[in-house]
Amino acid sequence: MNGQQRIKAPPTKNTLLNLRKQVKFLEDGHALLERKRELLTRLVYERVGEYRKLRQETHQAIRSAYRWLGVAHLRMGSRSLQQAGLGISPSLRVNIIPRRSMGVEYPAVSAERLPLEPVGLLGTDTSFDETRKGLTEAALLLTRLGEAEMALSRLMAEQRKAQKRVNALKYNIIPRYRSTIHYIESALEEEERNVLFQIKLLREKEARKATEKQP
Repeated sequence: MNGQQRIKAPPTKNTLLNLRKQVKFLEDGHALLERKRELLTRLVYERVGEYRKLRQETHQAIRSAYRWLGVAHLRMGSRSLQQAGLGISPSLRVNIIPRRSMGVEYPAVSAERLPLEPVGLLGTDTSFDETRKGLTEAALLLTRLGEAEMALSRLMAEQRKAQKRVNALKYNIIPRYRSTIHYIESALEEEERNVLFQIKLLREKEARKATEKQP
């Protein structure tokens, strides 16, 4: 490998020891990130199934509510329907609190149905009550759908982030460290061979001198 694929570091034994510790730390981090990525991927697939089912239920509830609204509009007329709507109390209480899952924070929405109070207005039709019930149910499902969509979006973003980090460690950072370690090991081995060769030459030279001095 060329020098651009290695870390700039002096080829010494201390550097080698430090790089071995660092690459072990990086490999452990890669294993943890890979595990997190797998868990996030599994969680995303589970959430996708729940989200699709909830979205279908929400669409059905909205269609049903608007069907009853159309009936109420025909039976009561737009003016009476508008006046009746001005006098009704909220039928839903919504609370939003933060929640965390796999280190990902998203708003958790809890909705509670409130009793449907009667409307003190003459000329209302049973379709008006059915419309209120249908719209309350649709709004309840919409709160759950909003939470599911927000959670899914953030989990998917975190999963993509984890995937990028895993790939960076696996295909870029760790290979550079390993390449550098291999380079330093080869350089130190070559240096050791050169030292041994020099020692051998010195010994041979001393041996020849000793031989020449003998009578």
